[in-house]
Amino acid sequence: MSDAATAIKASEAGTDSAVAIVASRTSVTERILRVVIPVAMVALAIGLWQLHITVNNVPHYIMPAPLTVVTTLFTDWPTLYPSLLVTLRVTLLALALALIGGVGLAIILVQSKWIELAIFPFAVILQVTPMIAIAPLLIIYIKDPQTVLLTCAFIVAFFPILSNMVAGLKSVDHNLLNLFELNGASRWQTLIYLKLPSSLPYFAAALRIGGGLSLIAAVVAEFAVGSAGRGSGLAFRLLESGYRLNYPRLYAALVLLMITGVAIFALTSLISWLLLHRWHESALKREN
Repeated sequence: MSDAATAIKASEAGTDSAVAIVASRTSVTERILRVVIPVAMVALAIGLWQLHITVNNVPHYIMPAPLTVVTTLFTDWPTLYPSLLVTLRVTLLALALALIGGVGLAIILVQSKWIELAIFPFAVILQVTPMIAIAPLLIIYIKDPQTVLLTCAFIVAFFPILSNMVAGLKSVDHNLLNLFELNGASRWQTLIYLKLPSSLPYFAAALRIGGGLSLIAAVVAEFAVGSAGRGSGLAFRLLESGYRLNYPRLYAALVLLMITGVAIFALTSLISWLLLHRWHESALKREN
C-alpha cells in the first residue's frame, strides 16, 4: 500500500509539474503575442500605405510616403518639439485638474441626493454643449489663450470622470454598507474604507477615457482659439502645414499626436492595472 501511495503521489507531482510547465509556456507565448500582433498590424498598415504610394505613383505633395514622414519628423523636430510640449502640458494639466475636480465633486454629490439634483444638471449642460461653441465665449472673458485651452480641455475631461465616480461610489455592496453601519462606522470611515476602494474600477475607466478626451479637447480647442506663434501647440502646426501645402510636416505632426495619444492610453492603462491587478476580476488572469 505504501508503494502504491508513493507511486500515486509521484504521479500527481509529475502531473502538477507538467501543468505548471505548460502554463508557463502559455503565459510566455501570450506575452509575446500581445506585443507581436499590434506591431505586425501597424507594420502591415505602413506597408499598405507605401504600396499605395508606389503603385499609384502618388506625388509627395498629395500624400507623402512613410519614409518621407519619418525624415520630416527628424528634420522639423526643432519646430514640432516645442509645439508638442505645449499640447502635452495642456493635456496633462487638464487631466490632473479634471481628476481632482471630478473625484472631489463626486464625493460631495453622493453625500445627498438633493445636492446631486442641484449640481449634476450643470455638469450635464457643460458636457452636451459643443466645445467649438464654448471656446469663442471663453476667449471673450479669458484673455490668456493658454488658459482658454486648459479650460476647454478640462471641461471635456471633467464630466466622464465625474459621472464614472458617482456611479462607482453608488455601486457599493449594500450588505457591506449595512455591516459598516452596524459596527458604528462614521460617514468618513465608510467613504475611506468602503466607498472609495469599491469605486476604483470606475476611477480606472474614467482615467483612461479622460486621458484621451483631454488630448482631443486640447487640439480641438486650439483649432477654435487660433493661437499662433511661440506658444502654439500641434494643432497650429497642422493648420500651418495645411495652408502652406507642407503635407510631410502635416503628417509628421499627426504622427506625433497619435504617438502622444497612445502613450497617454498606455500610461493610464498601466495605472489602472496597478490599482486593480491584485483583486479585481477585470485585471486578474483567467484560465480561459
